[in-house]
Amino acid sequence: MSCKTMGKWMVLVCLVCLQWSVSAQERPNIVWIVSEDNSKHYLKLFDDNGVETPHIEKLAQQGVKFTRAFSNGAVCSVARSAIISGCYGPRTGTQFHRHQEPAPMPDGVEMFPAYLRKAGYYTANNAKEDYNFVKGDNVWDESSKKASWKNRGANQPFFYVHNIGTTHESRLHFSKEDMQQPTKVNPDAYQVQPNHPDTELFRYTNAYYRDKIQQMDAQLGEVVEKLEADGLLDDTFIFYYGDHGGVLPGSKGYIYETGLHVPMVVYVPKKYQHLVAAPTGGETDAFVSFVDLGPTVLHLAGVEVPAGMDGKPFLGKAVSAKKLAKRNITYGYADRFDEKYDLVRSVRKGKYKYIRSYQPFTIDGLQNNYRYKQLAYEEWRSLYLDGKLDHAQTAFFEPRPAEMLFDVEEDPYETKNLAKDPQFAKTLRDLRDELHEWVTSMPDLSFYPEHVLLSDALTDPVTFGKQNKKQIQRYLAIADLMLQPFDQVQSRLAKALASEDPWERYWALIACSTFGTDAELFYDQAETMQQTDPELLNRIRAAEFLAVAKGQNPEKAMTEALCKSENPTEALLMLNTITLMNSAPYGFAVRVEASRLNPVVRDDNQVKWRLEYLTH
Repeated sequence: MSCKTMGKWMVLVCLVCLQWSVSAQERPNIVWIVSEDNSKHYLKLFDDNGVETPHIEKLAQQGVKFTRAFSNGAVCSVARSAIISGCYGPRTGTQFHRHQEPAPMPDGVEMFPAYLRKAGYYTANNAKEDYNFVKGDNVWDESSKKASWKNRGANQPFFYVHNIGTTHESRLHFSKEDMQQPTKVNPDAYQVQPNHPDTELFRYTNAYYRDKIQQMDAQLGEVVEKLEADGLLDDTFIFYYGDHGGVLPGSKGYIYETGLHVPMVVYVPKKYQHLVAAPTGGETDAFVSFVDLGPTVLHLAGVEVPAGMDGKPFLGKAVSAKKLAKRNITYGYADRFDEKYDLVRSVRKGKYKYIRSYQPFTIDGLQNNYRYKQLAYEEWRSLYLDGKLDHAQTAFFEPRPAEMLFDVEEDPYETKNLAKDPQFAKTLRDLRDELHEWVTSMPDLSFYPEHVLLSDALTDPVTFGKQNKKQIQRYLAIADLMLQPFDQVQSRLAKALASEDPWERYWALIACSTFGTDAELFYDQAETMQQTDPELLNRIRAAEFLAVAKGQNPEKAMTEALCKSENPTEALLMLNTITLMNSAPYGFAVRVEASRLNPVVRDDNQVKWRLEYLTH
């Protein structure tokens, strides 16, 4: 190649590089500052009963306050899996906290920072990941406690996540001796939630938590100061949000508003205000969910949002004020939190919240070892057992209605169930239909027990869901029989109990437990099933039905089925039922001898947590 030709190529390369550099500079930097375990209820910026957070408030003055921001799951790994994928957990098999095995990303979808990297962004995470997905090598340029935006290339735009653990649940595991140390905020300055007992311990816990929130706010301020010192504020969107709800009892792990409704503020640089439909220094009531966060960042960066993501952008070009105003719905889900199982789904539309409990005889306050390290949880349960709580405070420890409906503007702590009120019959039907459509359209994989998903679906949960969509719809239809009068569904229950499909029998037994004594004509059939059903879980469910409805001691049937299990995940679900039977209001004494269990089952960590409680 001649020198003249070489020179032309060099000029061309330089022009391309210059064009990339200019293009990169025109794209915004995006920073997320994420606090752990904070719902909006405890920050004064969002709630009168909250504490001042001056640094977050300053961001809001130069940005937008999102008054309707929601996690989709109420616990870390589930919430963060929705964020990193832009997909709902029950569809992708990532709905269980502390997943036994990670799921693959859906076909055609990568963790969203990978798309930013391909577009030339530097991606850095400091430092929590906590995904229920298999993570590829293409997600982060750096993910560690030392990660920063400082290691990017010259003129390279960046996406940086800074996690603050100061408000994490573990920080509220103080002892009685620790309570001798006074809190910085006045414990009497904040109202105790109406579903909590108003005791010295709860007031102290409230104040202690708010102390931590103020510490978190100061740490957020330090990150913003570093960005300012580096001259980056004019080019950088800064998102602040809580990674799911708070950790006062009954919030984290539950899909009540205190578990899902998070604080969110987005600082908007002046040069990018045209990308934000809401007014700077103002607020918006538009509903945004965690599945929307990844698509929003991609959209702001000028990167196409993959069709396989469930979320939609709420900032950026083409997101008009009119479109923003139409966003008025969010969905929530709760399944397994460590060793505690549940199956609850929710939809909030406008000011109304509908919660569907698919196993309503389960109690919210079921033992969870890590959760009950918090003194307030222990006191709450003790006061319940002593009969010292009012109706709103006892609900946490008693069976729930299958359907609950709340006006969360009038009743922010969801203490007044409107589901039986004729005035709200249409609202109930509409939200029931809304949730049903969402659950069936995913489809929701949780209508199979977790151990079945691990063995049959884990290689490709999304495809498994599509292939088994009709079966899932049948299971849901059987579960929904509990919403109708028993005499109208008796024949369909009888058919499901006799089905060759084990999971039709499974859901029929759960429905029978919900009906209680109304389903007494199935007692004899359940007696047979608890001894001979080919599925060990169905033996447990049959014994559960007879215990809940008939008051029959389930110990023999349950322990025999448990001892035959060779699958730790199957056994963990069995132990959940056994723990429920040992809890108020059921009050049985089902003893478990660890030495009788299969060694593979006995050595599982989460099984150990259950055994620790049951054999204490």
